[in-house]
Amino acid sequence: DLDTMLTTAHRIAQVLRKVPGSTDLKVEQVTGLPTLSIEIDRAAAARYGLNLSDVQEVVRTALSGTQAGELFEGDRRFPIVVRLPEESRRDLPALELLPIPVMGGRHEGAAGSAVERVEFVPLSSVAHIRLVEGPNQVSRENGKRRVVVQTNVRGRDLASFVSEARREIDASVRIPAGYWLGWGGQFENLVAARTRLAIVVPLALALILALLILAFGSFRDALVVFSGVPLALTGGILALAGRGMPLSITAGIGFIALSGVAVLNGIVLLSVVRQRLADGVDVELALIDGCARRLRPILMTALVAALGFVPMALATGTGAEVQRPLATVVIGGIVSSTLLTLVVLPALYKAAHRRKATSAASTAGGL
Repeated sequence: DLDTMLTTAHRIAQVLRKVPGSTDLKVEQVTGLPTLSIEIDRAAAARYGLNLSDVQEVVRTALSGTQAGELFEGDRRFPIVVRLPEESRRDLPALELLPIPVMGGRHEGAAGSAVERVEFVPLSSVAHIRLVEGPNQVSRENGKRRVVVQTNVRGRDLASFVSEARREIDASVRIPAGYWLGWGGQFENLVAARTRLAIVVPLALALILALLILAFGSFRDALVVFSGVPLALTGGILALAGRGMPLSITAGIGFIALSGVAVLNGIVLLSVVRQRLADGVDVELALIDGCARRLRPILMTALVAALGFVPMALATGTGAEVQRPLATVVIGGIVSSTLLTLVVLPALYKAAHRRKATSAASTAGGL
């Protein structure tokens, strides 16, 4: 029922107005169209011996028209339609005087035969005519009627707003049986994107780890380089918190891009360290030499990637709500990844290879 839906929608709107972050709230307009209502009085029609169809036929002819014949002009045909003129169809007093034919009994004709006498009564005698406010539009989705309550969200993230709004609506608004509430718009896109990211992010990280194993031929070294990913993610999360931004879908995409840059810095450093180890240099000396040799390449890689995202991080125009989280994550993650790669990665590599050397020494002593 459209009235029930509209009443429930206004109750939901009242609740949403009290939720922090709700702006530009409005309920879809579904009423307000002036409609001519003609309600037939069944008792009055019966007293005149009229059926509902008799009255409806006259009203239909007067307002919509009835084809009374055809006009031929050569090969063309034109219907002849009988109906009231436009100004009379809009005049309520004139419609109230619309004559409805009723049988007035029999009388004797000129030849002495009985003839049915036809009389007329005004439409207002058998029907109530008035202008009422009817539906302006009836929106549907998947064949079901719907009424939209829409609002913009400002000053907070969309997910927490919907979560709080759901709690408030469940506590304050009773949805009638046979009706249901659905959340759409950007929140629906958020749920779909979150589902896709739940598949894409693990797949991307697994692919990065697989490529590292193929590049180094060692699962141990691949894990050491892959440790740069959580180091970079830490910086991205801190950057978002520092700017007061929520963890959005675009921020998640930024974490994927950040993982590649963080791993790249580790590959640049570890390739030199492995080369020095192949030359017979001690692990500690190889790490010191590798950090000294690859300091400038690592800084150049980090600066190029970070500075390229600065305009996006400071954007204020159209699309800034998408650009800023992505750029903030990348810049913050690159800064933390660069600093921690030169400190944490050598320590992890030294610890991993020290355990490897100790294990090899124990095996040799046993032999």
